Amino acid sequence: MSSQTPSAAADAAPFSIVIAAALPPLLAFNQTPAATLYNQLLALAGWGLALVFWASSSPGWRISLKSPAALAMALLLVAPITSVAWRSLPLSLGLNAVAVIGAGLVVLVLAQGLSRQARHVAAESLCWGLLATGLLSVVISLVQVFAPDLADGIIIARSGVVGSAVSNLRQPNHLASLMMWAAIAAVYVTERRGWRWLLPPLLAAFVFTVVLSASRTGYIGVGMLAVWGVVDRSLSRSARLSLLATPLMLGASWWLMSMWSTESGHAFRGASRLAEGAGSPSRLAILRDAWALTKANPLTGVGWGEFNFAWSLTPFPTRPIAFFDHTHNIASQLAVELGLPWAGTVLGLLCWAIVKAWHGAATGQGDDAPLRRMALMIVLTIGLHSLLEYPLWYAYFLLPACFALGLALPAADTETPAPAAPGIFVGALLIAGSLFAVVDYQRIADIYAPSADAVPLGERITTGQASPLFGHQADYAAATSLPPGPAALAAARRTGFSLIDARLLMHWSLSLQATGDINGARFLADRLREFRNSTGDTWFESCGAPASGPVMVQCQPASGVVDWRTLR
Repeated sequence: MSSQTPSAAADAAPFSIVIAAALPPLLAFNQTPAATLYNQLLALAGWGLALVFWASSSPGWRISLKSPAALAMALLLVAPITSVAWRSLPLSLGLNAVAVIGAGLVVLVLAQGLSRQARHVAAESLCWGLLATGLLSVVISLVQVFAPDLADGIIIARSGVVGSAVSNLRQPNHLASLMMWAAIAAVYVTERRGWRWLLPPLLAAFVFTVVLSASRTGYIGVGMLAVWGVVDRSLSRSARLSLLATPLMLGASWWLMSMWSTESGHAFRGASRLAEGAGSPSRLAILRDAWALTKANPLTGVGWGEFNFAWSLTPFPTRPIAFFDHTHNIASQLAVELGLPWAGTVLGLLCWAIVKAWHGAATGQGDDAPLRRMALMIVLTIGLHSLLEYPLWYAYFLLPACFALGLALPAADTETPAPAAPGIFVGALLIAGSLFAVVDYQRIADIYAPSADAVPLGERITTGQASPLFGHQADYAAATSLPPGPAALAAARRTGFSLIDARLLMHWSLSLQATGDINGARFLADRLREFRNSTGDTWFESCGAPASGPVMVQCQPASGVVDWRTLR
């Protein structure tokens, strides 16, 4: 760092990145209904803190929005704004998207604009953070599988998937991606520090945890580690051999878990997942349906954040029976929501950025080459996950990925150093916004988990609906608990952009009936039948029973197709 840099900020800057990368995935405490909200808010606040320290302590920081990655993020930032302004996306959902995407853009620009010396400090700090969260997630996973009674839900999350580790993020695939990042970080740290003897046991621990997660995406990620060992000749011989051995570690871990399951009688989810095959029929079906929606809306898409609404309320007789709010493929998701021109531009810019990063990683010299290759591997592994899931819709994955992409790309070409004040302001805004969100969310938590002296439900719902950030979650309670009518109908229309399920469809249909839209009520009932859900099946049982009174209107099919846009 420069001699002019304030020593306190300079000393704290590396640690701030360690905090931003390490802490968010480790937080287990949550409040219904958003299981990982606090993890995401901690990520936003952590990277806001990092931005404050790095903007004030790195005089070599330069800023540019001209890189393809920054342009892609800027184009994405516009999407939720347009959906709020010109479509029907609730403001609360739009604000959430703008905050996360905007933070990703700022973090990307920060990383790409760091000086050469600062980049190396920042890269190692990122890896220490990922390594720390990886090692602690290994411990958490061991408890969840081998000593589940010790998981208290506060320090260690309880696994909701029998025979599988889920980490404190509560999702096996998210745990697998954490393990991939931790493995990449372990390679970089051990190579840089000369601790090559430590890499094999670290990789073995991370690969074993992937097996505990039973994530098929994680198994592919292990293969990517092996490929890295093949192609990257800048790594030491011991590091390459360790990476090449990861598939063997995977096989050995699988064998150990199979033996343990057989001897102990405990479930091992990996065996059942393997029996399902490499693909998922429901995922393939959702991609098929998403492509049908894309072809029906090729130019402008259905709107940012509106896939769930459009897909759930469009006739698809062979739809998967699960309720999906995402296509589980980043290219498909952007295409169906933004339309082909907009999505194609964003994806093209991102691919261009990755090509530039690849070229820089391949041609880098000296200490720059390992840094760029490490950063590129972080981006590629989460990119693979994004073709099968949607991790980048979570701040604790998006922000480290954006930072890594910024490190992998060439430095900003502008010669004008960035002033500290804007960076400090944006960082402080992220911190303050996260704290406000925690307070604001209590209005929603009080609805779903009221205290002993809580006010009546109706009052709590009204208070929750006034939340600027989470009002759509209070709308769900309103739509499903208020008497069918205009108020419940308006709430159903708003909360439908978040997630539509069987209970909401039932109450929504009843509210349409109560307001005189009989055909709309029947149309929603028809969509509920397509999901073949047990809740819906129970509701429809009266339709086949001998008439003992008025037959509900939902027993009859709709007279025609209702455009989902008219239901917004």
